[in-house]
Amino acid sequence: MAYEFSDIRTSQEIFYHLLMKRELREEDEPYLYQAYTEQEQIQNLVKSQGDAAESFVERYGGVIYLIPKEDNNFLGFSKNQLKQALCKSTATDKDYYLSQFVILTLLVEFYDGQGSSKAREYMKVGELQNCISERLKEGCERAKDEEEREGLAFSNMLEAYEALRSDDRGSKAKTTKEGFLYHILNFLEKQGLIDFVEEDEMIKTTKKLDSFMDWNLLNQNQFQRVLKVLGVEHE
Repeated sequence: MAYEFSDIRTSQEIFYHLLMKRELREEDEPYLYQAYTEQEQIQNLVKSQGDAAESFVERYGGVIYLIPKEDNNFLGFSKNQLKQALCKSTATDKDYYLSQFVILTLLVEFYDGQGSSKAREYMKVGELQNCISERLKEGCERAKDEEEREGLAFSNMLEAYEALRSDDRGSKAKTTKEGFLYHILNFLEKQGLIDFVEEDEMIKTTKKLDSFMDWNLLNQNQFQRVLKVLGVEHE
């Protein structure tokens, strides 16, 4: 299929905007947004560039997003980068998997997996901390006779979690439970996925995360995988 030079040029402008901002909103760039949504040939060119860059280009909730594929460490984060951002300096793999478990637990608490339904509007940090502790202990009970469950060793993660000190003075050190959660929540906020109101110890999800969950993860196949890993019985 032959493309007009103007279409190629416009698709390049759209993709460059996505590389810079990771998203394209109609109110910010109405011409580029409309070109993508109304002209199939331009949309195909942009998606092709995304594929070449090991990424997906998707429109959720009126916003066009550039989403790195799972193994894309250039536009996304490598395991080591996440470990450095989320865990203490002496972190091992069990600390890293604990940080991912925290994020999965947060998602399960906010979303119930039924289409576009959201289970709650906000969550307190203390409640999240209690959920993490309870889920880890429950996971260990269920997996007593198993070394691992769905690739996650609950006993190792529980050990890593209990090794973190408790500090009710609002410590931000990654060696404390409170500081560990603080850095994870701040990381998610920087990615535009949650609003973390520190003074109220309150967590809210953003429209970006809601849209991504609605269109990408809140289908039964994907969500049941998450629930199975966490050992959650979902009605």
